Amino acid sequence: MPELRQLLRNLEVFAGELPSFDPAATPAAPAELFADWLLAAVDAKIPEPHAMTLSTVDEHGAPQARVLILKNVLPEAGGWQFAAHLASPKGRQLTARPRAALTFYWQPQARQVRVTGPVVAESRELSAADFLARGTGARAEALLGRQSGPLTDPAERAAALAASRARLAREPDAVPPEWTLYTLLADRVEFWQGDRDREHTRLAYHRTADGWTKETLWP
Repeated sequence: MPELRQLLRNLEVFAGELPSFDPAATPAAPAELFADWLLAAVDAKIPEPHAMTLSTVDEHGAPQARVLILKNVLPEAGGWQFAAHLASPKGRQLTARPRAALTFYWQPQARQVRVTGPVVAESRELSAADFLARGTGARAEALLGRQSGPLTDPAERAAALAASRARLAREPDAVPPEWTLYTLLADRVEFWQGDRDREHTRLAYHRTADGWTKETLWP
C-alpha cells in the first residue's frame, strides 16, 4: 500500500508549542513529577488525560494491551491504581503474572510516561469503594462479569444489561466480589519529552532500597 505509506510519512508530528523539560529540576520521586505533568495536561484541556495503556502478559507469554482509566496515584508508595474484574482477561493475567506496564501519552504536549513494576490487589473494602464510585452503566456492565466473552446476539446483551440495571435499582450497593482495585508499585518510571528537532529528553527513575535514582537517556 504505497499510498498509505506515503500518507503516514507526510503526517505532521510535534506540531504547536511544546513545553520545556529540565531533568535537573525534577523532584526526587517520580510520582510528584507525574502529578505535575498530569495536571498540566488537564489545564491544557487534553481529552481524557487520565487514560492509559495497561500492558500485561497472557498464558502464552504474548503481550496484551488495552486502554484503561487511572484511578489514583499514591506518592509515598510510588503506586499507580486501576481497577478490573478478576475474571476478565487482564484480571486473570495479573493473577498469573502480577507485573504490568502503564503508558501515558499526551499528544499535544509530546509527552509520554512509562511505568513498570509489580502489581498487588487491594483489599475488598477499597475495591468495593472503587466499584461504587463508578457510574450506573459501568456498574451494570461489570456486574455481568462477561467481559471479552463471545457475543452472538445483541438482544441477549440488551436483556442482560436491563436485568443488571434493575438489580442495581433494587440493590444500589451491590458489588461483584471479583471487582478488584490494583496498585502497580513502580520500580521504573520514564518521562519522555518530545522535541520538534528530535532532540527528545528522556529521564528514568529507578527504585532502590534507599528510594529512587535518576538518569537521563539517549533519545
